[in-house]
Amino acid sequence: MASYTPKNILITGAAGFIASHVANRLIRTYPDYKIVVLDKLDYCSNLKNLNPSKQSPNFKFVKGDIASADLVNYLLITEGIDTIMHFAAQTHVDNSFGNSFEFTKNNIYGTHVLLEACKVTGQIRRFIHVSTDEVYGETDEDAVVGNHEASQLLPTNPYSATKAGAEMLVMAYGRSYGLPVITTRGNNVYGPNQFPEKLIPKFILLAMQGKVLPIHGDGSNVRSYLYCEDVAEAFEVILHKGEVGHVYNIGTKKERRVNDVAQDICKLFNMDPEANIKFVENRPFNDQRYFLDDEKLKILGWSERTTWEEGLKKTMEWYTQNPDWWGDVSGALLPHPRMLVMPGGRHTDGSEENSGAVTLSGKSSQSQMVVPTPRSTGSTQNPSLKFLIYGKTGWIGGLLGQICEKQGITFEYGKGRLEDRSSLLQDILNVKPTHVFNAAGVTGRPNVDWCESHKTETIRANVAGTLTLADVCREHSLLLMNFATGCIFEYDENHPLGSGIGFKEEDTPNFTGSFYSKTKAMVEELLKEFDNVCTLRVRMPISSDLNNPRNFITKISRYNKVVNIPNSMTVLDELLPISIEMAKRNLKGIWNFTNPGVVSHNEVLDMYRDYIDSDFKYANFTLEEQAKVIVAPRSNNEMDASKLKKEFPELLSIKESLIKYAFEPNKRT
Repeated sequence: MASYTPKNILITGAAGFIASHVANRLIRTYPDYKIVVLDKLDYCSNLKNLNPSKQSPNFKFVKGDIASADLVNYLLITEGIDTIMHFAAQTHVDNSFGNSFEFTKNNIYGTHVLLEACKVTGQIRRFIHVSTDEVYGETDEDAVVGNHEASQLLPTNPYSATKAGAEMLVMAYGRSYGLPVITTRGNNVYGPNQFPEKLIPKFILLAMQGKVLPIHGDGSNVRSYLYCEDVAEAFEVILHKGEVGHVYNIGTKKERRVNDVAQDICKLFNMDPEANIKFVENRPFNDQRYFLDDEKLKILGWSERTTWEEGLKKTMEWYTQNPDWWGDVSGALLPHPRMLVMPGGRHTDGSEENSGAVTLSGKSSQSQMVVPTPRSTGSTQNPSLKFLIYGKTGWIGGLLGQICEKQGITFEYGKGRLEDRSSLLQDILNVKPTHVFNAAGVTGRPNVDWCESHKTETIRANVAGTLTLADVCREHSLLLMNFATGCIFEYDENHPLGSGIGFKEEDTPNFTGSFYSKTKAMVEELLKEFDNVCTLRVRMPISSDLNNPRNFITKISRYNKVVNIPNSMTVLDELLPISIEMAKRNLKGIWNFTNPGVVSHNEVLDMYRDYIDSDFKYANFTLEEQAKVIVAPRSNNEMDASKLKKEFPELLSIKESLIKYAFEPNKRT
């Protein structure tokens, strides 16, 4: 592994929180490196954060904006900059909902100015772009493996969207102009010097003042927290050992719910959580969880050193010793601060402190526990049914919730991990469901090839997790509706291609080409021993949402080439409501959960051309050619759906269902 040694480093945004810790560490540890800091001293920056470095001969501070092309070009040339560590950004999600253009200006345009200056001067040997875990979007609550560096970017708020946009520019300049770029995506960071708009310093300062700690929503949101000095060390490692063109997650496997953070801070201040925590209205969109796979960075030699308890105690001690570090921050301590980042300092139009909260007595009170108003799950509810659904952030899990809302069925999403028996028990005790739906599991990121190199994680989720949930449900006499896969069969001499002879529910799986399929076949066989499980074999799922990247139509319409093989498929718009009806009927056993008949890739794409894009063109390749670009073989088969058709005679054939539910509603030609 080659080691990189910089000479003159420009660190943007280094009067801010994370970058100041990185700058101070590098200035202290590497006296031969010249560190030039560029910061416009916005509301969340403070020159005092750089106090440890002010007297160092290898430190220089420049007040200025990264959006000034003349200034950036001047600094790169006159200071002989060979390395840029780009931290400068607007980062507070709440602010981005009310002042999103400022985020575009700083995070995208500012990054573009830097990149263009690097291209023009031609002297940069490393450009380290600091991004965020939020670009991945929300992680499934029951996911056992975090997003890795090749995962799809699915930002959910204006802040993370601008960071993802900046990443695209960085990648483009790396590819187009050969700029030596490295990108980092990090979990939440906490510690001394952090502006108190962020959760932990905000709660600490409120606790110091004897005020209640406001929690958005129900406080079940999960975050991973890293102590600032550990993160500074991570950047030190990436600077010297990171490979050009690569992305590195800076993360931790240790997660905490917001409720847990608030309670831990209450304990540090000897405060009663019941009296000092209140729940307030949630922000417009609050991701439930971010979870990273940090193995790649560990290979470079980095590891987390500071425990949560140790880091939180250090942070609390620093704020109690420096209560006036940030001056008047009363606006930032409101439950819903909306900081207007404008020239001249800090501006707020914050709402009243008790806004959006309802006390147990129905009156505003500082001393009572406050609970959020529960969300409605439909205007006309069916009191005899209550579903517990696992897989909230997954495609099928999300659609199930929408259907329940339309049908007036009370439901809640499970908070526990499938492999954690105690958390599943807690869910069942809390929710008291009549039925449980399992739409969680690992299919691979971005596809099943991922499972080939993550076998332990795949077993944990698809086998151990599913079996644990089935057993917990059995103990409580609950029917488990388990969404499985039909990708456990392949055409053979008894079920030849084009014969119309499909695999039945009682047939033994014969496809072992992918590890994903092996685990699904394994767990299906074991679930036969549970008399409380209804297994639904889904194949190549399709929906009317042609923008969803998981939609089979969307997938193949974006491929350069496709294989042309008839397959059984599942139209979710038609079949998911049937799964709810099956639960109502308490149906059990194995069901081929596909529309009757088969349809080929070419037939689907022909429909796409006829209904969606008349200019659409596609090309085919053989299975042998396909094998050269994938890791694991893919399953191709026809499922016999006669059992499902007999139970639901109105079920449409695959081609009829495709036209009715997917193509007619989206018709453009």
